[in-house]
Amino acid sequence: MRSEHETQRQIQVALSQHKCSVFRTNVGKVQTIDHRWFDTGLPQGFPDLMGFRWVDNQIFFIEVKSKTGKPRPDQIRFHEFLASHNVIHGIARSTKDALMIVDGGLCGFGYD
Repeated sequence: MRSEHETQRQIQVALSQHKCSVFRTNVGKVQTIDHRWFDTGLPQGFPDLMGFRWVDNQIFFIEVKSKTGKPRPDQIRFHEFLASHNVIHGIARSTKDALMIVDGGLCGFGYD
């Protein structure tokens, strides 16, 4: 079984080859060498990938999960926020899922 990280990388490549721009997002805090905490600035639950389709400039968000991975409560809250604005987003467990979400303009795929 492939790792979540490897699936994420494959999705990035597939979407980039599919007339999309896609960016990996990093969420969380890290401690600097001088022991200060650095926050990435993105809200908790922000999806792993974000991008836009070149054909219509529609933005999309992809949360990458393993075959058995489940969204955390903060990810569900972010999904609810995106859904309330009818933004293209979903959980992708494969490149096929990601392409289906983006091409289909799906809102909330995989969160049910």
